[in-house]
Amino acid sequence: MNSIRNNRALTAAALLGLTMVAAACGSSGNAGNAGASPSAPAATEAASTPPASAESASASPSASDASAPSSAANGNGETLTVYLNDFDDIVKPMFEEQTGYKLNIVSGNGAEIMSRIEAEKGNPHWDVVWMDAMPSIEGLDEAGQLLDGWTPSGADKLTDFAKQFVPASHGYYPTGTHAAGVIVYNTQKFDASSVPKTWKDLADPKFKNTVGMADPAVAAPAYPFVAYFFQSLGMDAGKDYFSSLIQNGVHVYPKNPNVTDALKGGEIQVAALQESNAYTFKNSGAPIGIVWPEDGAPGSVRVAAIQKNTRHAEAAKAFVEFLLDPKTQQALIDKGDESYFEPSVQGVNPKPDRAPNAKLVVADAAWASKNEAEIKQWFADHSVK
Repeated sequence: MNSIRNNRALTAAALLGLTMVAAACGSSGNAGNAGASPSAPAATEAASTPPASAESASASPSASDASAPSSAANGNGETLTVYLNDFDDIVKPMFEEQTGYKLNIVSGNGAEIMSRIEAEKGNPHWDVVWMDAMPSIEGLDEAGQLLDGWTPSGADKLTDFAKQFVPASHGYYPTGTHAAGVIVYNTQKFDASSVPKTWKDLADPKFKNTVGMADPAVAAPAYPFVAYFFQSLGMDAGKDYFSSLIQNGVHVYPKNPNVTDALKGGEIQVAALQESNAYTFKNSGAPIGIVWPEDGAPGSVRVAAIQKNTRHAEAAKAFVEFLLDPKTQQALIDKGDESYFEPSVQGVNPKPDRAPNAKLVVADAAWASKNEAEIKQWFADHSVK
């Protein structure tokens, strides 16, 4: 059977946390990557709609500005608690200097953050959540946990591609989209004529026992990655596709950096790898090539949302507006570890070595939310042996 690197306990805990979140959700419309971890992340103090495609335009959502945008010229040292999974070292000093507010950051992977939010449901400790797990954040919106009905300043500068990810509730806003998986390969093992060029190619017997991917129950972008296939192919055909990968010996690792380590160590030669990990690994001098499949790279949308009953609403709104500022998004691209992504606002330049015609395809958040528990349970049943 395939070699698996995710452990049973973590996956079981992730699925338990997901089930708890799903049970809390009503029937309003988008859920998410609510995989859970038994340990909560550490806080850093002071410190069916068809899948969307980047090549398709979408109309602006009709927004009703239920609350005036915030103005944070002087935050007077008020502290805002933000749960996130990337960019803490960049946003903290920038936001504090620009606004006068203080950030208390709780950082962890997608499973850890969603587990913590679920555990705190009766007494939330967070003011803003910002993660590349749109289905999970949509699930919080469905459960009535988010501040809805307001439009931040800067929302009018969203790109056409990003506008389609603003829900009708206006409960969260996109700050960028990255490829949750591109195809990477060892150039010392395969040449340009023999590499996989489509996602279907990964099931080819010539790649048997050589392919790796991240666990959709643990890594925040891994669930949006698999959700796209299940939605675009249909649930049964999606199961057939991933069954073919499993039968071909796919290796499943907890997170994308573990996939990179497996490539580095020679345990695998091909992978579905998140794009920042892919480009960073290549730029380190590793002998790998990157393929953007013609059928599109499933995208993971990073979104920001405000906790419904926050006592720091103005500071929270200021933070979301800060994330929609082109200067902020440019800084994330220029300085961040997860710097390869398509910005959500106009006037921002992606990394120059990122594929200029990169095609991103994204599962509908409401659909991915509704089917998350079933899909993750299917992976647990079939890949954790």
